[in-house]
Amino acid sequence: MPHASWHTADFPEFRDRRPWVMQEMIESEPGLAEPILTDPSASALADMVRAAVDAGAPVAVVGCGTSEHGAMAVAEQIGEALDGRTAAHSRQAFEAMLDPWPSGACIGISHEGGTAATVAAMESARAAGATIGLITAAPASPGAKAADHALVTPLRDRSWCHTVGYVSPILGGAAVAAGVAGRSVAADAAARSLSVAPEVHDRVREVAASLFGVTRYLTVGSGADRIAARELALKIEEGVRVPATARDLETILHGHWVAQDEGAAVILLVTDPRRADARGERAAQMLRAAAAIGARTAAIVTEGTQGSIAATDLPRDCIVVPAPEGLPSSTGSLLASAPALQLLTLELVHLAGVNPDLIRREEAPYRDAAAIAESAFPAARG
Repeated sequence: MPHASWHTADFPEFRDRRPWVMQEMIESEPGLAEPILTDPSASALADMVRAAVDAGAPVAVVGCGTSEHGAMAVAEQIGEALDGRTAAHSRQAFEAMLDPWPSGACIGISHEGGTAATVAAMESARAAGATIGLITAAPASPGAKAADHALVTPLRDRSWCHTVGYVSPILGGAAVAAGVAGRSVAADAAARSLSVAPEVHDRVREVAASLFGVTRYLTVGSGADRIAARELALKIEEGVRVPATARDLETILHGHWVAQDEGAAVILLVTDPRRADARGERAAQMLRAAAAIGARTAAIVTEGTQGSIAATDLPRDCIVVPAPEGLPSSTGSLLASAPALQLLTLELVHLAGVNPDLIRREEAPYRDAAAIAESAFPAARG
């Protein structure tokens, strides 16, 4: 493709045909498990969390965009490791910057390490007395300079429709949570969860073809799947350029159906094995409600959670991924759903015939909008 004057080294590679960089990033993800899960730097972040918990102080995990979902994933896994003693809380970085919690620990999630709101949230937390950690792929970034301790992941995502940028903090959070709980995480099991067999990819391709053409998407989850549902909605909007909204499983049943009709596709995620019986029963009711209004339906489930939904209620368009083995429940759920939701997005991208890697910034209005959003940022609290 001829070089465009606006396409500087700051942008991802600009391709005019498949394979998109996003695909190469997805294919690289199984190789991330071993180096991240065995990185000794995770122990310093785990020590931060334990010190905060022992002092009765808060633990916040902050981020924006895909990294906000990474923050949610880190907090979910730390919370499971703490086994009910207390909780880690994910916070949207701008809100955390405006209202930092006193003392405790604050872990920033910023893949490129330069997100202004996340760096500002870390600086505000430090001013309020917190110890600061960071999970990033950029060791020389402003975020790294603002942290007391950093876990540096090995691969920088080369597509702005981030996939590695989602999986890396999940794995980083698994390593930190393992340190908090005083155990290890099986890197081989994590790598298997991130490896998608050809038959699963074929099924994803079929489901994408069935869903393509709707005017909007609704993604739904409970437990750890709430995080995956949010990430899937963001990926569809970034990559496919169609409106998508994420809702909690119970929330969708309390008024939001009014805005849905036969032009919508509802994608349910049920991969969290915790209380799968109750979640499956409610999911089945949600699916029947979606069918009643004429919406298309699809689901992403594991071999272990599939049986929690009555066979008569499971959508025809169902992606079944292997059940994670030897992993904590939240970690297994997040790693099982990640490649499925990413490949579903990629196949929808192929059908749409668009390039996901630049998230539409090859078009001037979207570059201008991004420049406005990335201009001067409010000062962090001093």
